[in-house]
Amino acid sequence: MTTDTAGAAGPDFVSFQVRDLAASADFYERLVGLTRLPAPNPQAAVFSRGGTSFAVRAPLPGVDLDAGPLGLGVGVWFHDPDAGALHARLVEHGVTVTQEPAEGPFGTTFAFRDPDGYEVTIHSRG
Repeated sequence: MTTDTAGAAGPDFVSFQVRDLAASADFYERLVGLTRLPAPNPQAAVFSRGGTSFAVRAPLPGVDLDAGPLGLGVGVWFHDPDAGALHARLVEHGVTVTQEPAEGPFGTTFAFRDPDGYEVTIHSRG
């Protein structure tokens, strides 16, 4: 039996289905500071800051984003070495912070809600 995990599957892409693609793309690019990549799909805006890519996209057919809380039970974390500055920028722009900055095993962490209500946690430890 081999224990080589070089080909092991794991998350390499995460996307949120959003109500307003342009507004969400602007939020993640301008306020959160993600780097937008060229995307061949006009229904999505794709970002990356390293390993795993992230996107906001138009809802898939049959998805009702108003049917209930978005992302309930799913934790999405982004790394930012200057979590404090990001927190200040989001607060300055009226973004809802759901967990104030605190020090812990992942460095400074805090959480916020994006324009569609998805909760994102930021951590500073790389």
